[in-house]
Amino acid sequence: MAVPESRPIQTVLIANRGEIARRIIRTCRRLGLRVVALHTDTDRAALHAREADVAVAVGSYLDIDEVVAAAVAAGADAVHPGYGFLSERAEFAAALDAAGITLVGPSAAVMEQMGRKDRARAIAVAAGVPVVPSYEVADDPASFAYPVLVKAAAGGGGKGMRVVRTQAEYADAVAAARREAAAAFGDDTLLVEKYVESGRHIEVQVLGDTHGTVVHLFERDCSTQRRHQKVLEEAPAPTISEQVRESVTAAAVALAREVGYTGAGTVEFLFDNASDQAYFLEMNTRLQVEHPVTELAVSVAGRSPDLVELQLRVAAGEPLPFTQADVAITGHAIEARVYAEDPWAGFLPQAGTASYVRWPAGEGGGSAGGPADDGGAAGSVRVDHALVSGSVVSTSYDPMLGKVIAAGADREQARRRLVAALDETAVLGLTTNAGFLRALVASPEFRDAAIDTAWLDHSEPARPDQAIPLVLAAWAEAAHHTRDAGAGPVGADPFAADGWRLAGDPAPIRVELEGDPLVRLTGPGVGEVHGFGVREVERSRLGPGETWHLQLELSGPELKPEDGTRHSAYVSSARHQVEVAHRGQRWVFERPDVFGDHVAAAGDGTLVAPMPGTVREVRVAVGQQVSEGEVLGIMEAMKMELALRAHFDGQVSEVAAVVGAQVALGAILFQVDPARPAPELAAPPAPADVITEEPHDQRS
Repeated sequence: MAVPESRPIQTVLIANRGEIARRIIRTCRRLGLRVVALHTDTDRAALHAREADVAVAVGSYLDIDEVVAAAVAAGADAVHPGYGFLSERAEFAAALDAAGITLVGPSAAVMEQMGRKDRARAIAVAAGVPVVPSYEVADDPASFAYPVLVKAAAGGGGKGMRVVRTQAEYADAVAAARREAAAAFGDDTLLVEKYVESGRHIEVQVLGDTHGTVVHLFERDCSTQRRHQKVLEEAPAPTISEQVRESVTAAAVALAREVGYTGAGTVEFLFDNASDQAYFLEMNTRLQVEHPVTELAVSVAGRSPDLVELQLRVAAGEPLPFTQADVAITGHAIEARVYAEDPWAGFLPQAGTASYVRWPAGEGGGSAGGPADDGGAAGSVRVDHALVSGSVVSTSYDPMLGKVIAAGADREQARRRLVAALDETAVLGLTTNAGFLRALVASPEFRDAAIDTAWLDHSEPARPDQAIPLVLAAWAEAAHHTRDAGAGPVGADPFAADGWRLAGDPAPIRVELEGDPLVRLTGPGVGEVHGFGVREVERSRLGPGETWHLQLELSGPELKPEDGTRHSAYVSSARHQVEVAHRGQRWVFERPDVFGDHVAAAGDGTLVAPMPGTVREVRVAVGQQVSEGEVLGIMEAMKMELALRAHFDGQVSEVAAVVGAQVALGAILFQVDPARPAPELAAPPAPADVITEEPHDQRS
C-alpha cells in the first residue's frame, strides 16, 4: 500500500459555535495551532469568537460556499466541523477537497455512504452485521407489526422521527417526519423499522487512520433519552455482558474497516433486552456530543485520550500512535447535557440573558473542554460550556449550553460526583434543565441502571419541592433588608402580608405563608423560617448587584430525611422577585400583585405563543367547531415544532396566527369559546405540546 501524503496543519478553521468550538480551540491551543472562528451577527460577542486568533463573520454556519471561502481567505490548512451543522455533509467535504483544504473527518465518499441511514444499513447487511428488521415506506401499513419507528434517512439526533403504534397513525406520522426531515436535512427520505420497546442504546467509538489501522475505544451507553434525544450518557455501558461488549466493538471495527473510515466516528447499536440481540442502527461520521465520557473512562497507553488531537493528527496524515492492545477501561464517566429548556413546562426551549452563571468547576467557568491530563478519571469533574454571566441565549440555535461530566473509579462514584456537580450548577435569569438532570442522576432507577431508551417516555421525576428554595429566598431577602444580626424579629418583613407565589405559566401556584413574622432571628446567623430552624453557614456577595451565595443548615420536623441538612444556593434579589438556584433548579418567587391582573382563568380558551418562534401551520378558521385536544396550529422555535391544541370543545372566535409570521412570547394566536361551561381544572392545560425536540442535529 502506498504511504499516504503528509498534510501538515498550522491553521484550523472551526466551522461551528458554542461549547464544541471552545473545546476544539482548547486542543488547538495546546498543540500550538492558529485558530480561526466563524460567527454570525447573533454570535458576534460569543465566547468562541472572542477566544480564537481570528474571527470571521458569515451569514450562516450552513452556507457551504461561504464557509469554504472563509477558510481560503483565512489561510486555513484544515477545517474542523465539530458536530451538527456541516459535519456530515458530503458536499462540504468535497468542496473543501476541491479548495485544497483538509477536512478533519472522513472523505466525502465515506461520508456519503455512512452518513445516510439507508446506505449505511445496506453496507452493514453486506458485512453481516445484524440490523433492525424493517419495512418499505410504501408498503401496506396494515401488514406492519406495530409499533414501528419512522425516521429520516439523511439525519440524526431524533429529527424526523416518530413512533407509530397503530395503522391509523401511520400516514400523519410519515407526513410529519417528511416535513421535518426536509427542513432539517434537505432530504425527506424515510426508513421504517421495528420499534424496540425495551432496549439500550449502545455506541462504539472508533478511530481509523490513513495507514489502514482501525481501533475502538470501547462503548458508551446513551439509553437515558427523552423522545429519542439523549439526556445522560456514560462509559462504559453499565449492564452489558463481556460477550455483548466484544461483539459490538468487533462489529464496529469491521464496519469502519470495510468502508475505509478515517478519523473519529461512532457506530451505534440498539440492544434489545427481550432478545439479547444488538442491532446496528447507524454510523455518525463525526465527533459526538458525548465524547468526553470516553476521554475520561478510557486510557490509551496509560493516558486519557484527546479525541480532537487524534482527529487532527489523522487529518495530517499521521498514523495512530497506539494499537488496540494499548486501550483499556480505567474508570467510569457520566455526562449530563445542560439545555436552556423548562422540563416542568413541556421542555420548551428558553431564551434570554443569563444574569449569573456558575459551573461546578469554578466561578462562571469550569473547563472549556479537553480531557484530563492526569491519565485517569478518578476525581474528575469536567465542564464543556459556552455560557457565562451576561451571555444572551437566542432561539436561533441549539439550546445546549454546556455539559457537566463526572468520572470516578466506578459508576457509583461517578454518579455521586455528578449529583454534587449539578448541585453546584447555577444559572439565574434563564431557566435550564439542570435541576431535572440532578433529579434523574439521583433517582433510584438511574442509580441501579434500571433504564432503557423508553424510560423517560413513561416515567419522569417529580418537580422538586419548593419548600427549601422558599426558605432560602426568604432568608436571603430578610438578610438583605436587615443589616444587623441582632436577635428578634426582622424589622421590615420583605414579603407581602398574603405571601409570595411561585411564577409559572400559565397560572402561578399560590404559596400561602403562615405565621407572623415569616422570618425570625433568634441570634446572630440563627433563626426560624416558616417552620424550619436555620443556621447561616455562609453568605457572600457575588460581584456587583444583589446576587449572593448562601449556605444554610436546616432543621425541624418539616425537613425530609432525603433532603439532608446542608443547603447551598445562589440568590438574586430584584424589586419584585427573588431568584434562587438550588440543586440546579431555578426558582422565581414573586410578590403576589406583580402579575395579578394577567393570570388566565382555568378553562380560558386563549392560546398564546409559549416561546418566540415562527407560525408554520394554521389549521382552523373563525367560526370553526373544534374538539378538546384538536391541533389549531403549529409553530416552530429552535427548529422544534409545537402543536397548539384546544383546551376544550368549542368554537374558534379569533385566529391571529399567520403562516410564516414571527411571533413573540405570549402573543395571542387563537381564541376558542367554550361550547359548554368549561370544566373546573386544578391548573389550566398546557398551551402546547412538543412534537419534536431536536432543535439541531448536534444533539445526537
